Amino acid sequence: MKLTDYKVLSFDCYGTLIDWESGILENLWPLIQKLDYTPAPDEILETHAKFEARTQSLHPDLKYPRLLSRVYEQIAAEWDISIDPEESRIYGNSVGAWPAFDDSVSALKILKKHFQLVILSNVDNTSFSKSNNRLEVEFDDIITAEDVGSYKPNPNNFRFMLGKLAQKGIEKHEILHVAESLFHDHIPANDFELDNCWIYRRHQKEGYGATKTPENMPTFKFQYNSMKELADAVVNV
Repeated sequence: MKLTDYKVLSFDCYGTLIDWESGILENLWPLIQKLDYTPAPDEILETHAKFEARTQSLHPDLKYPRLLSRVYEQIAAEWDISIDPEESRIYGNSVGAWPAFDDSVSALKILKKHFQLVILSNVDNTSFSKSNNRLEVEFDDIITAEDVGSYKPNPNNFRFMLGKLAQKGIEKHEILHVAESLFHDHIPANDFELDNCWIYRRHQKEGYGATKTPENMPTFKFQYNSMKELADAVVNV
């Protein structure tokens, strides 16, 4: 299929549209500055990814701000740092301050002319609403971990989305899932035989940053290094 053959683009948000790695690093600074040394950014992100994935698996019904607070507390314990409970609460509520990638708004506005746009995100509704203000586009549907009661890569999140879109008459072959995270998005997309597009935001970096290292490499229908490249490919089909 060509890009323009799809009716719906379903998006992961954080890491794909919102620059969560910059947001994580900036808002973890009150914790990091208590160390005797400054870890490399990827060391910080990988530590965050380890605890986030573990907490999401163990506590799938926990709303994202509280989950992030626990991640903050677990990182502090890992690095033997004493913290005030208020610090973890502030971090848990920091999602709305995480910036959008420079190309997200313009790309989404172009894509909105060609597709229905859907969000499938690992946050809660309140946190996403703050990020949505930064993205400046009206999504046709928004599905969060809070709605589903689990976090990606749990298959329930994709099952929920596909079922909801099917109720609107949209079939699986009409959907292209667009995401950065192999672990959270592309492996389960492969499991559901859902066409997918990798936005390889970390193409100039090593490793997987704030996402857990995948156990295997998924396959992709399309691959671009930015949202701008995806929008340009749609326009130039």
